[in-house]
Amino acid sequence: MRIAEIYKSIQGEGFLTGTESVFVRTSGCNLRCWYCDTPFTSWRPEGEDLEVDEILRQIAGFDCLHVVVTGGEPMLFAELIPLCRGLREAGYHITIETAGTLHLPVECDLMSISPKLANSTPTIELDAKWHDRHDRSRHVPDVIRCLIVEHSYQIKFVVDQPADCEEIDRYLEEMTEIDRHRVMLMPQGTESVQLEETGRWLQKYCTEHGYRFCPRRHIELFGFARGT
Repeated sequence: MRIAEIYKSIQGEGFLTGTESVFVRTSGCNLRCWYCDTPFTSWRPEGEDLEVDEILRQIAGFDCLHVVVTGGEPMLFAELIPLCRGLREAGYHITIETAGTLHLPVECDLMSISPKLANSTPTIELDAKWHDRHDRSRHVPDVIRCLIVEHSYQIKFVVDQPADCEEIDRYLEEMTEIDRHRVMLMPQGTESVQLEETGRWLQKYCTEHGYRFCPRRHIELFGFARGT
C-alpha cells in the first residue's frame, strides 16, 4: 500500500472537526482535481510501499484512538480491507475519506464522501488527457448509493463559485437517498483569506437552504502545509 505520510493532527473538516486523529495518507488517485490540495498524492504521487502490519505498527506509536485513512484515493488499494480490519480489532475509530467513485468491502465508523462536481475538472489547457478522464470518472452514483447504505456517512461538497450550489441542488434531486442533514458545503481554497471570502456567502447560502457549512479548520489553524 503506497503511503505518502502518517502523522497526528486534528480533524479539520466534517462531523468530527477538532478531534485529535492519526492520518494515514495513501498516495495515488484515479481523479485529477485541478484544486487538489495534496498534489503529492495525485498529480505527482510520492511515498513508499508499506505492509499493512507496518502501517498498524506506526499508528500504534501515536497516543490516539481516532484514525483517518485519506489520500489520494484510499479505495484504490485492496490492502485497505485488512488495514481497516486490523484497526477495528485494535479498537480504533475509523474514518475513510473518499471521492465515492470506487468501492471496497471495508469496515469503518464514518465514510466521509466528497463527490466531485464539474468545478473539479482540470481545463484542457492544464491537461487534455485528464480533462476527459476525470470528467468521465468523477461521478459514479451506484458507488455512492452503496457506500451510504453500508456505512454511517457524511457528504462534503467543495464549493468554488455560487453556480456550484445549483449543481449540488441538482445532484441531490437525483440522489434522493442522501440525507440532507449529512450534507456539508465546504469552501474551496488553501489560504485563510480565500476561505474567509468564499465562506461569507457560502455560510449564508447554507443557512438559507438547509445545508451544513463545513469550515476547513486545519488550514485556518496551521496554514497550507503537509503533516497538518
